[in-house]
Amino acid sequence: MVTPEYNYANVDSYLALGEDIKLDDYLVAVYKIDSALPLDKAAATIAAEQSTGTWTNVVTSSKTILEKYGAKVVEINKNENTAYIAFPKEDLSYHIGGIPGLMAIIAGNLFGLHALNGVKLIDVIFPKDFAEIFPGPRYGIEGIRKIVGTEKEKRPHLGTIIKPKIGLNPEETAQVAYEAAIGGVDFIKDDETLVDQDFCPMDERVPRVMEKLDLVKQETGRTVLYSVNITTGGQEILSIADAVKGMGANMVMVDAITAGFSAIQSLAKDEVFDLPIHVHRTMHGAITRYPNHGIDMLVFAKLDRLAGGDQLHTGTAAGKMAHNPQHVKEMDDFLRDPNFFGKKTVFPVASGGVYPQLVPENIKVLGNDLVINAGGGIHGHPDGTRAGATAMKQAIDASVKGITLEEYAKDHKELATALKEWK
Repeated sequence: MVTPEYNYANVDSYLALGEDIKLDDYLVAVYKIDSALPLDKAAATIAAEQSTGTWTNVVTSSKTILEKYGAKVVEINKNENTAYIAFPKEDLSYHIGGIPGLMAIIAGNLFGLHALNGVKLIDVIFPKDFAEIFPGPRYGIEGIRKIVGTEKEKRPHLGTIIKPKIGLNPEETAQVAYEAAIGGVDFIKDDETLVDQDFCPMDERVPRVMEKLDLVKQETGRTVLYSVNITTGGQEILSIADAVKGMGANMVMVDAITAGFSAIQSLAKDEVFDLPIHVHRTMHGAITRYPNHGIDMLVFAKLDRLAGGDQLHTGTAAGKMAHNPQHVKEMDDFLRDPNFFGKKTVFPVASGGVYPQLVPENIKVLGNDLVINAGGGIHGHPDGTRAGATAMKQAIDASVKGITLEEYAKDHKELATALKEWK
């Protein structure tokens, strides 16, 4: 048996180094490549696999097809092992493909190619007319601040996650939400693993939580958002979103990578559904964590903003999850940049092992247009959830005012207790 060598036919046909292309006519994907092949040959192999080529000559191809639909390697950087590959916009499905079709092109079979030891998609530059088919966020940072009433404060929002992740019944969940809201949070969310389990069904949980948050509104005048996890797929997500809105929900949450970004897109462009969308990135670590293989979180941030997420978990400058603070800042800055095809901004969410002592570093690195989300850092407070929320809010207030936590804690007992509890 003869085993063919998988050296792509006519691979040099996909090289166009130095060619001046019009960005409005191409989608440009940037890859970091590890291969025994020369960088230009490895990049050309990706271009071929993801557009018009295959491992051998085929009689069904033609020079016209290659010239019109073939991807082009337009730039390589040998110092960084990166390549810029331009895909003609004609390769993109403007009608029904959307993000699923896009990902099949820029993040498809290439990850399994024998010719590559590793490859990471690190950035995408979209043609203008393709970006315009997506709805973008309905509210964005300013819209959410308006709902909550913090337009003038410009401080970070404080969020929490219902803990434990699973196991509480609807009544217990609602009480936790009440205590957190009274303590000072602006935002409460289901955890990524809680959707509609029998021990805490959505149709019981949502009305109970919203009843408690209405009570908070009466007692304090504050509006607190509750993001209900409605993660599912296809058309079903629209009916579930409509149902929870009817139950009084004021926000929804979607696990974007498990459900698919098209689930967010369906919600954001729906003419009837009008609640803010909180986007969780659960499962991203399987794809983003390794430096030489997978997809960079920045790409997911761009997809989220196109699809219509109003908030997105991007990581922390200090916390329990693996992170690079400067890269997190880069993503957050992108989400807050007003210059992205006219799309509204996205509220970055710093979450994962955050407690009061880590608040100053997160604000210092990531800024004030940020949601600081704490689960254990609130519910683990020795005096309970209410005190934990208050301590986190005090840490935010101190940081915004430029006062050390130790100094602020002298006359803020909840923060003082938190500083003793977590060294």
